[in-house]
Amino acid sequence: VAPSLPDFYNQAVLGIEVGVGQGSCGTCAATGQRVIVEDIATHPYWTPFREIAARAGLGACWSQPVLSSSRAVLGSFAIYHRRPHAPDTADIHLIEESAQLASIALERQRAQNDLRIAATAFETTKGMMITGPDKLILRVNRAFTTVTGYSPQDVIGRSPRILSSDRHDRRFYETMWRTINQTGSWEGEIWNRRKNGELYPQYLMISAVQAVDGTISNYVASMEDISGSKEADAKIHNLAFYDALTQLPNRRLLADRLEHALASSARTGKHGALLMVDLDRFKTVNETLGYEAGDQLLKRVAARLCGCMYEGDTVACTGADEFVVLLEGLSEQPDEAAAGVETAANRIFRALSASYPLAGQNYQGTASIGAALFLGHGSNQEELLKQAEIAMSQAKRTGRNLLRFFDPAMQQAIAARADLEGELRKAIRDRQFELHYQPQVERNGRVTGVEALIRWQHPERGLIPPNQFIPLAEETGLILAIGDWVLETACARLKTWQSAPETAALSIAVNVSARQFKQDGFVAQIRDAIARHGIEPERLKLELTESMLLDDIDVMIDKMASLKEAGVGLELDDFGTGYSSLQYLKRLPIEQLKIDQGFVRDLAEDENDKAIVRTIISMARSLNLDVIAEGVETEEQRRFLESQGCTRFQGYLFGRPTPVDALESYLRIPR
Repeated sequence: VAPSLPDFYNQAVLGIEVGVGQGSCGTCAATGQRVIVEDIATHPYWTPFREIAARAGLGACWSQPVLSSSRAVLGSFAIYHRRPHAPDTADIHLIEESAQLASIALERQRAQNDLRIAATAFETTKGMMITGPDKLILRVNRAFTTVTGYSPQDVIGRSPRILSSDRHDRRFYETMWRTINQTGSWEGEIWNRRKNGELYPQYLMISAVQAVDGTISNYVASMEDISGSKEADAKIHNLAFYDALTQLPNRRLLADRLEHALASSARTGKHGALLMVDLDRFKTVNETLGYEAGDQLLKRVAARLCGCMYEGDTVACTGADEFVVLLEGLSEQPDEAAAGVETAANRIFRALSASYPLAGQNYQGTASIGAALFLGHGSNQEELLKQAEIAMSQAKRTGRNLLRFFDPAMQQAIAARADLEGELRKAIRDRQFELHYQPQVERNGRVTGVEALIRWQHPERGLIPPNQFIPLAEETGLILAIGDWVLETACARLKTWQSAPETAALSIAVNVSARQFKQDGFVAQIRDAIARHGIEPERLKLELTESMLLDDIDVMIDKMASLKEAGVGLELDDFGTGYSSLQYLKRLPIEQLKIDQGFVRDLAEDENDKAIVRTIISMARSLNLDVIAEGVETEEQRRFLESQGCTRFQGYLFGRPTPVDALESYLRIPR
């Protein structure tokens, strides 16, 4: 509503549906874009309202969208003029600032309404606690005092650690807060301590409350005492679902978890595996050392199996000396999934091979393992258990203390993976690699640099692309030697190009693995390579991935700063696919963001990809960073990127990765 306009005009436009062509404000609110109408009498957006606008004496209307902090359209702000009029820069600034102030006022009013509702709901039958972002208690309700015994005066201004039972280790709380930070909430059962010192089980829900600017303003916790039924439930559950001797899940609970694993596998497309672990010559222990020693051995085996598995894996006891391990979330690729099973089996072999003190002597035992892979509901539970048992029997017949797969093809896959590792080592030794180069261009088509992409020229298999050997190189650590070769080769190529005027200004971007970057001497290695080859450091660009930022961020930033000080260019590769925190991004001494090709591929049809690309470019601009888009294959993609302010491109539209001779021919460089 515009108070300065006639009442008849305000009443006429009140409640009109938002849409394109519904005046300046209606169109602005529908599109989320500024709408400037310099002459209402002639503009098509005002056709439905031309007569009433003339009666109100309106000649021009400039509308600016009012956006929330999440970029949602709340409405529009408009300035009217009595005569046709075009805005100048100051006018545009005025309506932008006015729309921003309107946004702040609207969101503040909404927040106040939410607070009134929250205050009414606060006095519930469940205990409630509110903390600030520093996790110090600000407020509790009456039910909190009933549950914990603490009055508001006892706890306000103190940490919730006052309630801690000390039953949960640091990892439990780290996991809890990691979940809250990632998802905004956590709920589950926890043990806490009342004011009188009594420990009790509690069902706890914690939610993070975000302020308008996206930062955490409060944490809200609700709690419920569940001690009344917990003990009885635990006894019944334990008898029904756990082995009495080892306290591991029994066959019944394993069946339930296996059913969930099959459903999860069908949903995610990732393999799972069932491992049957049978103790070799366990009967001899019972016969020579007695059944009590046998029971002690089973308990210790159970403890060791649990100790060498990861969170989310299941270790069950399904027979006297028979254990079953359920692995979930393995790779989508069968050979990689099989390799994951082999890794888990090796952990089991190492854990069980250590001696056991039994009946006054050290007992050395081994185990045979049979494995059956599954994907979705391709096999039922009984079939999988039978397959794992058959494979375990094969392991015993073959010689014990071995792993065998039910599917012979999986055994072949492991052998093939081992062969590939051997061939990869030979490739490093015999220098079977070569670099291909893909042009990076500016808006005018001028090539400013290239990205160096490794290829394996196998003497028998021909050219092998990196996706077929880089994951194995990462896993085995061979990526370090490969990374060294790529760096040396790229520097040598820069030295060659540096001597020719046609190529002296070209840069080479080199991909750096997380493992390579984390080496203590990596910065010194880069400095040494630059000095030995005598190249201009700014022509060497290092492409780093977002995954490197997940651990030891301060160490990573210091290392990047040292590289920048040496003159080396730094680029964040595949941006948007990882978990970069904006808090850290603004601290990174990088020069350029590379938009991942996954967002570029469907730009023509996918509005979400368009929105993501716009956001990345806008964010880069605000941080004074350059932007390059990879995977640009069509003119339509290029035009959209350019329209959003991206002026550097890489992709098949401008050139495929090629050997250096072909690249130089492409650039028409005389040799």
